[in-house]
Amino acid sequence: MSTLHPGYFTDGLDADPALAAAIRGELHRQNAGIELIASENIVSRLVLEAQGSVLTNKTVEGLPYGRYYGGAEFADAIEALAVERARAVFGCAFANVQPHSGSNANAGVFLGLLKLGDTILAMDTAAGGHISHGHPATLTGRDYTIVRYGVNRDSERIDLDAVRELALRHRPRIIVAGGSAYPRAIDFAGLRAVADAVDALLMVDMAHFAGLVATGLHPHPFPHAHVVTTTTYKSLRGARGGMVLWNDESLSGRINGGIFPGVQGSVMLHAVAGKAACLGEALRPEFRAYNAAVVENARALAETLAAAGLRIVSGGTDTGLMLVDLSSRGVTGDVAAKALEAAGLAVNKNMIPFDPRPPEAPSGLRLSANAGTARGFGADAFRAIGGWIDRVVRAPGDDATLAAVRAEVEALTARHPIYGPPAAGISRP
Repeated sequence: MSTLHPGYFTDGLDADPALAAAIRGELHRQNAGIELIASENIVSRLVLEAQGSVLTNKTVEGLPYGRYYGGAEFADAIEALAVERARAVFGCAFANVQPHSGSNANAGVFLGLLKLGDTILAMDTAAGGHISHGHPATLTGRDYTIVRYGVNRDSERIDLDAVRELALRHRPRIIVAGGSAYPRAIDFAGLRAVADAVDALLMVDMAHFAGLVATGLHPHPFPHAHVVTTTTYKSLRGARGGMVLWNDESLSGRINGGIFPGVQGSVMLHAVAGKAACLGEALRPEFRAYNAAVVENARALAETLAAAGLRIVSGGTDTGLMLVDLSSRGVTGDVAAKALEAAGLAVNKNMIPFDPRPPEAPSGLRLSANAGTARGFGADAFRAIGGWIDRVVRAPGDDATLAAVRAEVEALTARHPIYGPPAAGISRP
C-alpha cells in the first residue's frame, strides 16, 4: 500500500466523480443508441480487458526481442503474438502492429518508402479518399507531391483508365487504393497493372473493409499490393490502432524504420494487447459469420433507404458502409446528422462525389452496419433503421417525430444490450 497516496492502488473510477460520470454517460449513450458511424464498432469484453491491463505501465521501443528497454519478456511475447495472428489472418509474411492509428501506419509507410517531394497518386477526399493519403492539411500533403484521382461521374466508381492516364502523366512512386467513404469493391489487380506500368508501388489502405478481406468477403489486396495498411477497429472490431502488412522482405527495414523511429516512439502495449485479442477473434469461424451479416445488413439498409426515395451513391454497396445523397429531401448532412443523433441514431455527415456543397454542410451521410451487427441486429432491424432515418430526414425539425423514433430505437437497443454491469469496472447508470 502506498502511504504517500492512500488508495493509489485500490481506488477505482469512483475516486474521480466528474470523470466517472462522463464515462458512465458514454456507456449509456452507446447502450441506448444505435451506432452507424463507419469509423466505429463495439469491441468484446476481452478487448476491453486487454487494453485496460497492467500493460499500460510498460514502455518499450524497438521490435520484439530487440528492445531498447529491459523487462520486456512479456511485452515481447504479446507483440509477437499480435504479429503472428496478423500474418495468419491476412496470409502475409510480415506485419508491424505498432502504429498508434491508421494515419500513423500510412505516414510511416510513406516516410520509409519515399523521399520528400516524391509523388503519391491517391483518391481525392472529395471522391471518398482519406485525409491521410495526402490532404493539404496533413504532413503527407505538405511533404510529398500529391496527385488525386476521383470516380466516374456517371458510375461513381473508380475509373481505371483515368487512373492510368494520371499515372502515366505524373509517374508516381506510390499509388494508394482505399479510402474513407468508397462503398465498392476495388480492382486491385487492375491497379497493380497501372502501378507496374509506371514502376510504382501499390499501397492498399483497407481500414474500412479489413474484416471482409480477412473472411474472404472482399477481394484480397495480396498478392497485388506491395504494402497494405489498416486500422484494427472498424470492421476488424478491435482495439483502436493501425497495422502495416507486406510480403517483400527487402521492404522490412524501411517500413519498420518508418514507423519507429520515423513517425512515433514507444509502443502502446495495452493497445497491442487489444490488437492481439481482436486478431485472435478474427481467426474464429464466428468472425466470418459476423462479416457476412455486416454485408447483408448493409444491403438491407441501403435497399430500404433507396425504396424510400433516397439515392445511394454508386447504386449500392459491396462493403459495410454506404453513402446516402440527401439532395432530394432538401436537407444537408449536418442538419440531418444532428436530428438523427437526437433520435438516437449516430451518423456522420459526408460529402458525396462531385458535391456542390462544402464539407461543413455536405449533401450526404455516411452509414455503416458494423456496430449494429456486432450487437446482434439482423436485416429486419436494419430495415427498421432505414425507416427511422427516412422519417427523421423528412422532418428533422419535428421534435415529436424525433422523440417517437428515439423511443423505437431504445426499444430495439434494450433487446440487444452491450456489456452489462460492470464494463471495464464501470456499472451501468
